Amino acid sequence: MELNTLTALDLIEKLDKKEISARDILESLEKSIKAKDAKIKAYVRSQALHLPEQSADYSKTTLKGIPIAIKDNICTEGFNTECCSKILAGFCPPYDATVIRKLKDAGAVIFPYKTNMDEFAFGSSTENSCFGPTHNPRNPECVPGGSSGGSAAAVASDQAIWALGSDTGGSIRQPAAFCGVVGLKPTYGLVSRYGLIAFASSLDQIGPITKDVSDCALLLSIIAGRDELDSTSVKPKECDYSASLGNDIKDMRIGIPKEYFIEGIDREVKKAVLEAVEVLKKLGAKCREVSLPHTEYAVPVYYIIATAEASSNLARFDGVQYGLREKAKDIIAMYKKTRDLGFGQEAKRRILLGTFALSHGYYDAYYLKATRVRNLIYQDFSGVFKDCDCIVTPTSPTAAFKIGEKIEDPLKMYLSDIFTISANLAGIPAISVPCGRTAQGLPIGLQILSKHFAEGEILRLAYAYEQNTSWHE
Repeated sequence: MELNTLTALDLIEKLDKKEISARDILESLEKSIKAKDAKIKAYVRSQALHLPEQSADYSKTTLKGIPIAIKDNICTEGFNTECCSKILAGFCPPYDATVIRKLKDAGAVIFPYKTNMDEFAFGSSTENSCFGPTHNPRNPECVPGGSSGGSAAAVASDQAIWALGSDTGGSIRQPAAFCGVVGLKPTYGLVSRYGLIAFASSLDQIGPITKDVSDCALLLSIIAGRDELDSTSVKPKECDYSASLGNDIKDMRIGIPKEYFIEGIDREVKKAVLEAVEVLKKLGAKCREVSLPHTEYAVPVYYIIATAEASSNLARFDGVQYGLREKAKDIIAMYKKTRDLGFGQEAKRRILLGTFALSHGYYDAYYLKATRVRNLIYQDFSGVFKDCDCIVTPTSPTAAFKIGEKIEDPLKMYLSDIFTISANLAGIPAISVPCGRTAQGLPIGLQILSKHFAEGEILRLAYAYEQNTSWHE
């Protein structure tokens, strides 16, 4: 078996036994990328890959020199980080994001090929990248999901052992579901956002994309924790999430929200998720129907708050400090020309929507009202979690759709995130694990949510399901 097809924990075991070296893993990944990525396009800007010396000693570290792929919006010192946008062309951060520093301290090798993404994380398909779309490894005619589609596709196609993505409205979980891998959005504040190029600061979170739940728990244990450089981060009660894994979910109380099985959900997706619920029941979980009545407002609330914050965050990209600068007769003309040529169509759309929502005369009618409804969505979850340990839903209403199918209809594209958005608005953790396949062989994702800082609960439930099914294989 090729080393690139193994999980991180399998590789750690082999490294401990000195059966392989960190260099061997990188060589295996390099071979896989050369064979596959011309078709999948999970990576952008193939900067030089410096293989560790055979004598490099990672033996006293947790991760033993295992490589990790990084989304193109997480700053890595010495490697370009451009958010797959022309306006950040050539930007090379002079510092590491906190998650990168933690990974290096734990003995990870940072892969120099950044993964493809929707520009500034604006999208659900990885079609809005200035480098072109990524293709789904399960069917190259389909999208891998977005905006962390490159990370999910790299892991699913064995071009990465594991990867980091970012999740603002489902951008880790939805591509994980589309590509048939595991993706987790942590509780807001559990993982430092320092060094993550912002989309919407009150919603963004960095999280893991892995081949199985065990690797997900290990990676989360490495990157979680309080960071003095991020005032929104907190110190969790537990940090060893691998210790949460176990097969016993007897008497765990699980809510099945009726609002997530709406008209329009794909028949095969609904069937796969309900079959997954039956597996959980057989393992001893107590499942019952619950209600999250404000779910129908999640999409409009999200696209007001997210675009408002995006328009503010993207104001800094004007040709003065970062990336692209177009020549013009004066500074105002330079601003306009740089932003016009630098931003893609979806980025411009979201800047305009957000600026409108924040403008005088519309702030109260749109943004302020959206923040109030956001609080109602949070209260819905809080009420359910008084009687439930976890909530189980589909990750997406459909499996992966064809490339080009929704790119001309923004509203259809935005509805792809209808089941994932609420977790970001409420700030709660959520994970997607594979739970089935369509007749065409496309993966289907099961989403598990829980209350704030209950990552241990969702990992325990996800692990129990994974160990009693074969979809992750």
